[in-house]
Amino acid sequence: MNLENPKKIMLVTLKWIFICGLTGFFSGSASAFFLVALDWVTRYREQNNWLIWLLPIGGLMIGYGYYYWGESVVKGNNLLLQEYEKPQKTIPLKMVPIILIGTLVTHFFGGSAGREGTAVQMGGAISDQFTKIFNLGNTDRKTLIILGISAGFASVFGTPLAGALFALEILYFSKTSFKSIPLSFLAAYTAYFTVEFWQVKHTNYSIPILPEISFTTLFWIVSVSILFGLAAMLFSRSTHFWGHLFSKTIAFPPFRPFVGGTIIAVAVYSIGTTKYIGLGIPIIVDSFSTPNASYDFILKILFTGFTLGAGFKGGEVTPLFFVGATLGSALSIIIPLPIALLAGMGFVAVFSGATHTPIACTVMGMELFGVESVVFIGIACCIAYFSSGSVGIYNAQIVKGAKYHVYQKLRRKNMELL
Repeated sequence: MNLENPKKIMLVTLKWIFICGLTGFFSGSASAFFLVALDWVTRYREQNNWLIWLLPIGGLMIGYGYYYWGESVVKGNNLLLQEYEKPQKTIPLKMVPIILIGTLVTHFFGGSAGREGTAVQMGGAISDQFTKIFNLGNTDRKTLIILGISAGFASVFGTPLAGALFALEILYFSKTSFKSIPLSFLAAYTAYFTVEFWQVKHTNYSIPILPEISFTTLFWIVSVSILFGLAAMLFSRSTHFWGHLFSKTIAFPPFRPFVGGTIIAVAVYSIGTTKYIGLGIPIIVDSFSTPNASYDFILKILFTGFTLGAGFKGGEVTPLFFVGATLGSALSIIIPLPIALLAGMGFVAVFSGATHTPIACTVMGMELFGVESVVFIGIACCIAYFSSGSVGIYNAQIVKGAKYHVYQKLRRKNMELL
């Protein structure tokens, strides 16, 4: 019996457990600090609305910061996806402070953005540093990027199962290795418990009333889920549209967020409310009990797409939650389903459609709203996934699988009709 192989396997296993622990702890700690800082800047801005007039200056700071120091990391989440698909060089650690500061500045002065992009980028940059420390090859680098994404996502939302699955699913069709699966869960749970250790709390949601499953109920669920998918498509295309427009019309990158910030500041004061800037978590929470206006989700799409397209920093996921929850809440006026259920389905279904991750979003709904709602959530996520089009929020994401084949068949049929 060769004793070297079991010993080697044990050493390799311990090494990866150690890496997962380090990734989870440092990513979780970074997310904990980020969440506390984000809460502070949000509350301060809400108490001093005049700061919104300084959004152009904040945009200029972000623009110059990335122009002079962050050119290698300006692609954000897309850089992680590109490095996973075609590994070239280690993601610079400076991605951590520059995306952290950029996001805090965005929220401090009143931009409409999320937070998952920041946490995922911090996690990915932190985990990729172990490439050099442990002298890892490109195959192992892919695993490191998965660990960083799962740790960042799990820690910022408090959903470790969804975080692990999100990292795997968003990269699934790029041939993730089998060993990445348990390691992704280990990193996600380590990051999640790290945030718990630092006593940073996440927002609680609930769906108190669920209807009986019937053909009528299923009809309404499928109908609203298609609308959630279309909202996801509108969000993705809007963000890309504004990004292309700013790139095409303003040649010097630092001026893009300056101009965008000026327009947003004027728009906020023109409509007389700040509900469409920042994360919008209070609006999301209220949508589970109070019907929203029919235009709330549209304005959030507009403000978020414009903010991110102009070059401000943050994520897309929390605004997607806002869009889905407020759309579902508004539909409760005409759809005979409980308002909390509609808001909850929209919350994760729009996210599912925009990121092509129905499994992770279904599990996220289960973690956030309880296992009792999983059937409703699962149907909504799958329908929205298929009805949201082939373009998501991440340009570098490879979209294949069931959705890819469906849309390829539709394209071929359209070509035959021509």
